[in-house]
Amino acid sequence: MTSSTGLTTARCALVCDFNAGNLKSYLESSADEPPLAVAMPEYGQVIQTLLDAAHPCWDGQPDVAVIWTRPESVIPTFSKVLACEAHNVEDLLAEVDGFADMISQAAGRARNIMVASWSRPIGNHGLGPIDLRPGGIAYALTHMNLRLAKVLHDYANIFVVNSDVWLAEQKNPAVAFKYWYASKTPFTPDVFSAASQQIKALLRATSGRSRKLLILDLDDTLWGGIVGEVGWENLRLGGHDPMGEAFQDFQRGVKALQNRGIILAVVSKNDEAVALTAVDSHPEMLIRSSDLAGWRINWNDKAQNIVDLLYELNLGLDAAVFIDDNPAERGRVAEALPQLHVPDWPADKLLYRHALNALTCFDPASISSEDAVRSGFYVAERERRRNQSSVSMDEWLGSLELKVRLQPYSERDRQRATQLLNKTNQMNLTTRRLTEAELSLWTSQDNHALWTVWVADRFGDSGLTGLIGIEIRDGICHVVDFVLSCRVFGRQIENVMASVAIAEAEQQGAKYVEALYLPTAKNSPVLEFFSQRSHFEQPEDNRFVWNTGSGYPLPAFIDVCHDGYS
Repeated sequence: MTSSTGLTTARCALVCDFNAGNLKSYLESSADEPPLAVAMPEYGQVIQTLLDAAHPCWDGQPDVAVIWTRPESVIPTFSKVLACEAHNVEDLLAEVDGFADMISQAAGRARNIMVASWSRPIGNHGLGPIDLRPGGIAYALTHMNLRLAKVLHDYANIFVVNSDVWLAEQKNPAVAFKYWYASKTPFTPDVFSAASQQIKALLRATSGRSRKLLILDLDDTLWGGIVGEVGWENLRLGGHDPMGEAFQDFQRGVKALQNRGIILAVVSKNDEAVALTAVDSHPEMLIRSSDLAGWRINWNDKAQNIVDLLYELNLGLDAAVFIDDNPAERGRVAEALPQLHVPDWPADKLLYRHALNALTCFDPASISSEDAVRSGFYVAERERRRNQSSVSMDEWLGSLELKVRLQPYSERDRQRATQLLNKTNQMNLTTRRLTEAELSLWTSQDNHALWTVWVADRFGDSGLTGLIGIEIRDGICHVVDFVLSCRVFGRQIENVMASVAIAEAEQQGAKYVEALYLPTAKNSPVLEFFSQRSHFEQPEDNRFVWNTGSGYPLPAFIDVCHDGYS
């Protein structure tokens, strides 16, 4: 189903033990992507819905099911905690295990399941100063939530989220009492608005649409003051200055994003030499030029600079976020580049870190070991581009000392492979999106094979950057997935990947390899490869074939290691 905005409408099932009509309204009316259609069973039917695989809310496998309960309604012993009656934690945890088991049985009925952590009843402060001791509400909830998260951790499509973050937005908790008695709604609209934002952020993350590049202004954004006027030595940054401390704390937050895989860049109206001197010389700077995948520091239009920078990084506008203190610059960029996310930014510099923390556009569905070093990949790529500027393309490719390792898919690669499949838009033959569980199921079938592509060169190891998935059917090797990260395409690694499908076809006795291109708004690079550089025949539009009896030419400058061929 497609919404009026042209975006595909996702489907959500709300399984709650209270009246969640307000949440349904927020989810369906919010302008945040993606648009949602919500199915909501009657409140109070949580257990029945979880146990009934044929319940209408599971029809067609919704994109996300939200399970939000009050602990006293699904964990009987918790009622004893509230009543200050004798109980033991073991009984609580056994009941948590039973509830978690019901949720796990529903794991295959929705593509993703979001489980809200349990929170204390509004206004109930339990045993006060000793509430985190045995017998207290906080003590019980802490153990219950940790147990719930631990038991469900191994289900890649089940996410236990901290509902306290939503409750923190409740501006007038006392009103929630009136809502409960009047309509069996335990929270104010502020809570449902916050929950709606996180539910949609999860859907964006699991569909590969979370943002991965943060573009920053410099003056009065990363530091206080105009460096061209006051000099880098006089910038407000760090020290015993509230504003300087706030700027440094903002940088600390930006570094935290980088550490979990967000790429950093700068677009600023400044003299480049002066600005870079400040970046690398100021003793309180936490972000240096070595942290940046690229920059455009000049006096040109920022919107055009952002377009040029994204072209250089092989990223789309919908992958990036631009932060600038100047409302006029934000307005210009947002109007010129509507796909770019340009958040409103506070005029008060002391609120920068708070505003950064509030962004949900970077929320991940998972964090792999490669995410922690992704920024380094892009910084290394910047050095490759600099190295390329003085030589021809052939000389440059030869100088890279490229090494490509091809390995059969292993479950240890499941998280990173799923990320790559869902986040890659340009060099992606079919743009197929799968959850981790769906990928594991697909690879387990006898006529399916998935190969991972690992790339390194003299500038560093780029890690797992490609996937080639094939299906042998009716004597034909069908290329189902042909995915390569934008960081490395254009170096003839694509040709090495094509050779994998051909080798697999020969080993399986297939007559030929067939790649069927499914066009999207962004994956024209894969069409350009197959139509112009793959050496495949093109008998008709978007269909490419290779007869397995023919030898396939491989680039001589790439050192290829095949693991797993007999």
